[in-house]
Amino acid sequence: FFFFLIKISTMKLFSISTVAVLLAQSASGFAPMSQQASFGVVSPRGSVLQMAKNPVPFFAQDSDDSSEDTESVDDSVSFDDEVEILVQAEMAKNEKVSNLRNAKGVDYAPWMNISADDESKIRQLVKEKAEVRRKRAEQEKDVSGNLFTDSQAQELSGTGLNYKVIDGQVELEWATKSESNTKGFIVKRRIAKTNEFSILASYKEWGPLASQGIEGGVYRYLDNTVSPGGWVYRITECDNSGSEADLCQCLVDVQTEDEQKQAVILGVGFGIFAIAAVVAGLVLDPLAG
Repeated sequence: FFFFLIKISTMKLFSISTVAVLLAQSASGFAPMSQQASFGVVSPRGSVLQMAKNPVPFFAQDSDDSSEDTESVDDSVSFDDEVEILVQAEMAKNEKVSNLRNAKGVDYAPWMNISADDESKIRQLVKEKAEVRRKRAEQEKDVSGNLFTDSQAQELSGTGLNYKVIDGQVELEWATKSESNTKGFIVKRRIAKTNEFSILASYKEWGPLASQGIEGGVYRYLDNTVSPGGWVYRITECDNSGSEADLCQCLVDVQTEDEQKQAVILGVGFGIFAIAAVVAGLVLDPLAG
């Protein structure tokens, strides 16, 4: 009898333990996951092949290496050195992506490998960017006002500044629509393909260059000191506070007397040739007679 009671008690204890284990396993389904989700692929065996330890994909991450833009290169560096620095920076960015591999050693982006032809193309693009940057930097030093902000009024465009060459002298003419804070104008000149301007006249010494009022006006200046050659003329506007802003400019080619005679002779010769060609065409045309 006692043996029978002990057996029943053992069976009850075993049943209670079994139920407790089953309840614990079923309850674990509602517990929060202990492992943080990672960006990658989960295999059927439960192992995770992460593309990166960071849950953010590598192509969405901010690069640790601050890519050197053309604007950040020191102007004291030579042009060739600047191009080489920028080429190496571009190649390093591409190599960083092309060297990424998964746990099995498979490249994520094998198409990003750089060939010799790719390097040549990168070098050419970088060279063009460097040239644009340096040209822009020179313009910032040499040009201000409308000539710098308006792309249509840049070097040698002549927008707003008209000229005439009369007997070896250059007559300049420009107009303004409004002069709310203008005190006057300065006329500058430099030899073509050089950088240094010299002042020809200023509103401070020559009255006609002073402002004509709020509604603006038409201004003229005659340069009788010019010599044959190429010249760049520039008009600079000065306000009441003393600040200056370049308004307009143009390139003028002043010819010598011999060059002018040759141009006239060539023009006359071309006219005679054109007339002769027309006459010959009419005479030889079988339908004319």
